[in-house]
Amino acid sequence: MSEPDSVDLFVIGGGINGAGLARDAAGRGLSVVLAEKGDLAEGTSSRSGKLVHGGLRYLEYYEFRLVREALIEREVLLKAAPHIIWPLRFVLPHSPEDRPAWLVRLGLFLYDHLGGRRRLPGTRTLDLRRDPEGTPLLDRYTRGFEYSDCWVDDARLVVLNALDAAERGAQVLTRSPVVSARREDGAWTVTTTNAATGGAATGKTRTFRARCLVNAAGPWVSDVIGRVAGSNSSRKVRLVKGSHIVVPKFWAGANAYLVQNHDRRVIFINPYENGLALIGTTDIAYEGRAEDVEIDESEIDYLIAAVNRYFKEKLRRRDVLHAFSGVRPLFDDGKGNPSAVTRDYVFDLDETGGVPLLNVFGGKITTFRELAERGLHRLGHVFPRMGGDWTGSAPLPGGDIPGADYETFADSLREAWPWMGRDLVHHYGRLYGARAKDVVGDAASLDDLGRHHGGLLYEAEVRYLVAREWARTPDDILYRRTKHHLHLTDAQRRAFASWFEAEHLAEAA
Repeated sequence: MSEPDSVDLFVIGGGINGAGLARDAAGRGLSVVLAEKGDLAEGTSSRSGKLVHGGLRYLEYYEFRLVREALIEREVLLKAAPHIIWPLRFVLPHSPEDRPAWLVRLGLFLYDHLGGRRRLPGTRTLDLRRDPEGTPLLDRYTRGFEYSDCWVDDARLVVLNALDAAERGAQVLTRSPVVSARREDGAWTVTTTNAATGGAATGKTRTFRARCLVNAAGPWVSDVIGRVAGSNSSRKVRLVKGSHIVVPKFWAGANAYLVQNHDRRVIFINPYENGLALIGTTDIAYEGRAEDVEIDESEIDYLIAAVNRYFKEKLRRRDVLHAFSGVRPLFDDGKGNPSAVTRDYVFDLDETGGVPLLNVFGGKITTFRELAERGLHRLGHVFPRMGGDWTGSAPLPGGDIPGADYETFADSLREAWPWMGRDLVHHYGRLYGARAKDVVGDAASLDDLGRHHGGLLYEAEVRYLVAREWARTPDDILYRRTKHHLHLTDAQRRAFASWFEAEHLAEAA
């Protein structure tokens, strides 16, 4: 039996917090292993509202520090990954039946000034009877406001953090559930098993010795504490289901909308994937297995009703092209209303026997980088020789675009590939940024990109994702590394899956 690999830090969980922690630690010179039981971002981190934002509605719950920190991070991330994060203007039509206009104006004033906004334009007041943003809205909405936040490709944000971690020396193990972790002889002994693409264990195991264990398992954080690590914690997570629907886009313009529903929840209506709209989210207490979460018809009805309350063009059930649900693992602060539960994060450091376990509760995509940085601060006494903070000014893979100016960069791609359609250039530029040329390689025509699977999906991209980004199944590619599933027919998706299997690409990953 071979000796276990010895590392400084073992991270459980391949969502945004786990990937961010692994990246930060690897960049400080620590030896790191990241283990994920499924695919990167397969859980909560690919099922968000896809926004990097301060959280305007959190001001109502007096979460001023959280909003300020999120707004600061919004600027940091926009610079670090301008290919997958970009500004988005939100139109907020005012409904006198809900929050008063003075309260909305005050909230937007704070939102503009809490975080030291530099790169994004500020709030403006709209006359919805005259401004084009009011055209799709019902005539009774005459006043509105417009403010800035950012869009993000959430799953790619996770993958890019994992990629950066790996390039700095971390081992990234996907489909490698941790089956046991125990303290012995002054360190953690951690055992993983390799899972086949269908999810069943293959029987192949690996053992590691780690000075510190980090539990960033998201909805499964309590399971890791009790079942895997045999530890305990007084802190708990509260699972809240959030669901979204995708429909054809039903307004002109690049702006998004934020509307208030009768229950005072706000609903985002965002442009999505070239001609579609993403609408969400719901907030429902959830008690089932996180793996089994699904949207239900009442949520679809709720989201459609919220939109129809404001817009002239009425959505119908048959307009829903796609839907998804995620389970948000929020820190349980005892609030009864799921919408009021804090989106802040909390660390629980268990140093029983001098062998540390850092449990991560809560958090949101926007603050993942800061969470990782503060998490490493908590472990400073464990690793006194590790390097200092560095992620605040470092681009993510593909984000090293001069001046973080994506539009100028996109122009250069169009000049480099005159044989490529504008939509395909846009696809490669947005997903891969400065590394788009690694995907395209020496291709000088569409034929050089290999087999065409429909939409904008070519063989060259598939092979790149298998070789470089841990893609092992068709779903890894169609749903998480990209959003090609939205633009392929059912027949094309089935044909792609058959080709993928026939090419033995899973085995090559």
